[in-house]
Amino acid sequence: MKSPLITIVTPSYNQSRYLEQTIRSVLAQDYPSIEYFVIDGGSTDSSVEIIQKYEKQLAGWVSEKDKGQAEAINKGFQRAGGEFIAWLNSDDLYQPGAIRTAIETFQKHPEAGLVYGDVLSIDENGQSFNLQTFRPFNLIDLMAFNIISQPAVFMRRSVLEQAGPLGLGYHMLLDHQLWLRMARLAPMVYIPQTLAAARYHAEAKNLACTPDFGREAFRVVDWMRSDPLLAPVFEQNRRWILAGAHRLDAFYLLDGGFYGASLRAYGQAFRYNPPVALREAHRVAYALLSLAGLARLRELYTKMRTSLFRFIKKQP
Repeated sequence: MKSPLITIVTPSYNQSRYLEQTIRSVLAQDYPSIEYFVIDGGSTDSSVEIIQKYEKQLAGWVSEKDKGQAEAINKGFQRAGGEFIAWLNSDDLYQPGAIRTAIETFQKHPEAGLVYGDVLSIDENGQSFNLQTFRPFNLIDLMAFNIISQPAVFMRRSVLEQAGPLGLGYHMLLDHQLWLRMARLAPMVYIPQTLAAARYHAEAKNLACTPDFGREAFRVVDWMRSDPLLAPVFEQNRRWILAGAHRLDAFYLLDGGFYGASLRAYGQAFRYNPPVALREAHRVAYALLSLAGLARLRELYTKMRTSLFRFIKKQP
């Protein structure tokens, strides 16, 4: 049987340090029917030279100014001919066999609108320090801000077209808002395998713009309240959803070093739904230690945990 076509889109802007590794991780996949677009936002570094190096293996590429990540990805979506679609940011990587695994899952689950897997966390040098593992989520889980990691998400094009493109007004949770729109229409399927690696570095949004995640989460809350399909579900699960929004806000505030604000946000999460906040009791402890001037203890714990993770990963 002919393998169905999948379209992969990589948006990029001044990411020449990582871009080639991203491109190679797509081109090295063992799946035979890949259509690959690189959409560059007019980079001023050596990104264009890197793209040109691989242009014969690409379905197309551009380098022109745009209005940000969402517009760049949407440009790729508009060109897509694949039955399935995904995007991979220019600092992330696919694991070997990721695309084949995703397509096989779609074929086993024709009802699925999107499939997703686990994601390895890597630093700027490509060294792993954590594994983001998930579980089967449904629409209500997403509404309560249980986040799935974008690099390991693959979409059925027909469902994406019904849901519509990425919203240009979102910059931090643009992916999560799209997953919500798709999950209104079709189920999601979890793949308990590591499909991708997400890179964490100083310029990455999840470290450079931490206060913005909470602000955008509450914009998503307002959107859910007004959406005709989601509003009834929202009212039935209001306290759990609001607790989830505050927990997400607290999570990123803590990562950004805003310890007092993070504790206040965790307090709000506890007020709406105590179990949501209590499942991150260790992070509340981190914030308290940091406020008490004991941030060094947290750093030592984090280093020990990273070292243990890398040791375990090396074991046969």
